[in-house]
Amino acid sequence: MSGSGADEIALREASLVDARREHAAGELDDAALARIEAREGAALAALRAAVAAPTVVAPRAARRHRRAWLLVAGAALAAAVVVTLMGALGPRQPGSSITGGLSLSPAQRVAQLLGAAQADAAAGHEVTALDAYAQVLAIAPRNVVALTQTGWLDFSAGSAARDPAAVAAGLASLRRAIALAPRDPAPHLYLGIAAASTPGNAGPARIQLRLFEALHPSRAQRAVAAPYLRALGLAR
Repeated sequence: MSGSGADEIALREASLVDARREHAAGELDDAALARIEAREGAALAALRAAVAAPTVVAPRAARRHRRAWLLVAGAALAAAVVVTLMGALGPRQPGSSITGGLSLSPAQRVAQLLGAAQADAAAGHEVTALDAYAQVLAIAPRNVVALTQTGWLDFSAGSAARDPAAVAAGLASLRRAIALAPRDPAPHLYLGIAAASTPGNAGPARIQLRLFEALHPSRAQRAVAAPYLRALGLAR
């Protein structure tokens, strides 16, 4: 087993332990725990299968495999930049809590959770970010930011774990975000990147990225989109 594979397995096992501890403490509900267990379990199964598989691969197959994973990795990097730059809320300060007081209104609680999720996603803590976004959607099911970020994180996790159900769930969340806010460039950007990162979906990727460009995105969003626009022949 390689060091990086062993490290990722250990991290995901630790995430499961943390999630179960939080559930026991009443900080996670049953649905959130089940979602985390399903995602981490699928990722762990894929990782363990990968480290157990033979390492000798035909050169051409290895090149195809490398290109596919570079696409996913590039999309993940771009989305991390989007998470950092798109958020309207300041990130949570180190050591602060997202528990919140009883006096918070639903809108204040949503704002607090979005700030926490943004900070967690930017730091690479996808499991805790997803839990915060799930809590947002429990309060405000039509929250476009939470739907968009949940969609991207589900798609990324599903792509990495080769889990079609997670990929489909992520794409469904992104499409719902677009249906709720068709003039918001962010969901179009994420769905375009997801399509561009999936073999055979250049056409849908072009459609989403053209829509994204027509909606006057920010300079930061344009910077994230730039390599995909170039790759798809859409750069101006």
